[in-house]
Amino acid sequence: MELNRCSRCGNFYVSNDNVCPNCSARDGVEFSTFKNYVQENGFNDSLNTISSQTGISVKNLNRFLEYEEFQNYQNELNNIEELKNAIGKLGNND
Repeated sequence: MELNRCSRCGNFYVSNDNVCPNCSARDGVEFSTFKNYVQENGFNDSLNTISSQTGISVKNLNRFLEYEEFQNYQNELNNIEELKNAIGKLGNND
């Protein structure tokens, strides 16, 4: 393990996590909120709009976008959209 600086509060901590243990729970809730927002609304809004709608800072939204877990989630959403588009095209060929 190494000494890290929490990206949320700035405190130093020893762990391999992205945030300190004190911020971990809140970070998880905000990440979940962000994923739910994107699932319901897509990526059509700016980060400033998403921030005002969810109460999550733009700084943390940018950080979440870099998480591997979100990249996997984003890829899943893209695959779903591609599938919907393909099904829509099939329906238009009737």
